[in-house]
Order: sequence, then C-alpha cells, then structure tokens
Amino acid sequence: MTSTGQVEVPHSHILHQVNSEYSISAFLQNQMCYLGQELVYEDASETLERLLGIETNAKQIERVCHHYGEVLEKQKQNEIAAGGSAPKITDGKKYYAMMDGSMILTREEGWKEIKLARIFAAEQKVSVSKDRNFIGESIYVAHLGKHTDFLQKVEYHLDSKAEIIFVADGAPWIWKRVEAMYPESTQILDFYHAKEHLCQWAAVTISDKAERDRWIDYQSLLLLNDKVEDVIKNISKRPAFTPASKQKKKALIEYYTTHKERMKYRTFKAQGLIIGSGAIEAANRHVIQQRMKLSGQRWTIKGAQQIANLRTLNKSNQWEKLIEITSMAA
Repeated sequence: MTSTGQVEVPHSHILHQVNSEYSISAFLQNQMCYLGQELVYEDASETLERLLGIETNAKQIERVCHHYGEVLEKQKQNEIAAGGSAPKITDGKKYYAMMDGSMILTREEGWKEIKLARIFAAEQKVSVSKDRNFIGESIYVAHLGKHTDFLQKVEYHLDSKAEIIFVADGAPWIWKRVEAMYPESTQILDFYHAKEHLCQWAAVTISDKAERDRWIDYQSLLLLNDKVEDVIKNISKRPAFTPASKQKKKALIEYYTTHKERMKYRTFKAQGLIIGSGAIEAANRHVIQQRMKLSGQRWTIKGAQQIANLRTLNKSNQWEKLIEITSMAA
C-alpha cells in the first residue's frame, strides 16, 4: 500500500501488462530500446526494418523506450532507498569520480542542466601520450533534477572501502557533499576550469592581447607548480578600473582561495593523478549530447531522464540488465 492509499504493483506485473498490451516479444522490445537510445525514433524504426524486416513505427519505439527507462529509474530509487550499493566496478582500491553537466532543451522549463558522473577505477587510466589518457570501463550516472538526488545516485556506485578521487569544477554543492561524506578523499579542482576563470577575468582587465596571453601563460605555469598563493597575489596587484572587472577580480580571488587545497596540481601529477575534466567532458558529448542534444529536439523532463537511463546503462556496458528485465516480462 502506498502513502496515497493505492496498491503498489510489482515491476514484474507491470512488465507483463506492457507485453500484453503491445504484443511484442522480449527480444524485440530489447532491440527497440537499444536502437531508440542510440538513434532518433524515426531512424530506429527504419533501422529495425532494414536489419530484421520488422515494421514498427517511431511512436511505438518511443513508448517502449520510455517504459523501460522508467523501470530502470524506479529500480535505482528502490535500491537507494533500501540502503544498497552497486556491485564493484573492479577490485581496484582507487577510483575516480568526475562530475559535470550539459544543457538540453525541455518542454516544461526550457534549457535545463542534466548532470552526469563518470566513475572508473584508477587502473582503467592508460597514458596514450604525455598529455593524453585513455579511460577504459566506466560507470555513468545521469540525472535531470535536484543535485541532492543526483549525488545519491553517484554515491550508490562508490565503494566506501576504496580511495576516491573527485575531479570537478567549483560548484559548491559538489564539494560540500564530498567534504561531508568523503572527508578522506582526494579532491581536485579541474585545472581547465580554474584556468578558464583566470582567462575570463584577464579578458576584461588586460586590453592588449599579447600582454594578456603572456600574463595568463605565466599564471598557468604557477598554478601547475603548486603556487596558487602567488597567483592570488598577482591577481590582487592587477588594477581593476570598472565595476565589472572589480567584481570579477573579487570573485576570482575568492574562488582560488576557497579551492587552493584542491589546486596542488604539481603534487597531484607527481602522484600520477588526473587533474583535468577531459574524461567527463568527453562523456557528456558521447553519452548525453550525441543522442539528446540534436537539432530541433525538445524533451519532457521525465522522458529525458528515461532515455538518459538507457544511455548510461548501455555506455556503462550493463545492457544485460535490460535483457534480464525484458526476459522477465516474456
């Protein structure tokens, strides 16, 4: 019985109802979900007909995708509420947790941020070149809504016994939660976000481009050598002549002061740690934007979350979970 007095229906019963209503085999529903989370529904319908000779329409694929995306959401919420945790990704002792967001267009609220996390064991990082890494198997978590709900989903996948390395931008809601829940973790402010803030301030303060570029390069070098205090002093010495530049100067100094312990980039690099957010930015592109930020797309908030659930399941190499769910409905 739910809080509203309604009888709670088990997931398995719901799945049987869907199969009965659509008269679609478990195998075909699985294929519809796979194609629907990879392609726009019209293309998914055409691809299904070309590959299997089965005629479906885009709306039918959309309904099946949204249904199973919702089943995945309810399962995750039930597992979190029960105090459970996800199976370990690997038997590693050190994991990265990177978080960022990207904007998608919704029908209800216009442009809205969908938050994404990428979690992977440290041994999944392979150096390709001096400044480039390849990241292997990862778990992805996406949420369109409150950051507290997003962080609960992320924490479900973190191994409490392992060392966690958080890499993120300066969003206060991230670091407040990390400090509260993982006080012994390694916390790294993404270097490229730190430099971006520096560039934005310099753009409204130093008019000569050559001088501005030299100044930014020098401050960046200092940051990479654990000299954030020197950078703060150098920013303080620069004159700010307009209200806008004065405000940006104050905000930049506060930003660096708040995160200076997370900006020991030379120390982190000496430990072999990643200091940039390239891995999560790449994930935003291929997990979210490649399917959900196409020309003309406008999502319902609920529908976007459902497709994001299918996308993250697939990109996390966990599609067997959906195969199991659809098989239960057969």
